[in-house]
Amino acid sequence: MSSWSSFQGKKIWVTGGAGYLGSAVVAQLDAEGAKTICFDLPGKAEAFVRDRGLKNTIPVSLDVSDLPAAHATVEKLVAEHGVPNGLVHMPFASTAGKKMEEISTDDFSRTLTVALTPAFDLCRNVATRMAANGGGSIVLYSSMYGIVSPDPRIYEAPMAPNPIDYGTSKAGVIQMMRYMAVHYGPKNVRFNAIAPGPFSPPKMQKEMPVLMAKLNAKTALNRIGQNSEIVAPTLFLLCDGASFVTGICLSVDGGWTTW
Repeated sequence: MSSWSSFQGKKIWVTGGAGYLGSAVVAQLDAEGAKTICFDLPGKAEAFVRDRGLKNTIPVSLDVSDLPAAHATVEKLVAEHGVPNGLVHMPFASTAGKKMEEISTDDFSRTLTVALTPAFDLCRNVATRMAANGGGSIVLYSSMYGIVSPDPRIYEAPMAPNPIDYGTSKAGVIQMMRYMAVHYGPKNVRFNAIAPGPFSPPKMQKEMPVLMAKLNAKTALNRIGQNSEIVAPTLFLLCDGASFVTGICLSVDGGWTTW
């Protein structure tokens, strides 16, 4: 790779790094020589790193919604490995499966608390350290449903449409990214977001062919995405070649939000 896109020796942290999208990003960073730290719920990161035989990746068990544990983990990792050059954060919470009328106010509040509060706390913590260390890049994961609402015709009963709390939290991620981009920009810390479109895991693709056909039809490319297709957009926003890119939300959705 050319120097502008090189990750050799860079320190990159990825939360949710053992998930369907995160695992593809971590594997590529590892292959390109980045000193990667893969965060996920207990046991998941360790199993992923071991099973994929990753050489440059350190697995870390962490529930980012546990704020004291997250603070302690950041302190420990910075002391051991230094301030990261980049962070990819994939906040996620949802009342999936519940219809609008079934979502309680406690459900709604819980999603926002789990998805947004830890993202704010972690990103501010890491960005402050990056600012004192010369700069860095933070990429937050939103969703197509942080930009548009779900088409209920896609979701046949008894399936419920993607829930309102999820979309609201993902819209919040985009606005939080903008605020942080403005605040930390003068300190050379860039904030951007990725808004993935339909990226259904293989198991779902196999078990829900009718839904997959409807998702395909909603994209301009007439197909859902594969997790390998989220990698280059994410790495671009992290790399030195995007040094003048901040405050944007990059839709990687096959044209879902175009019409």
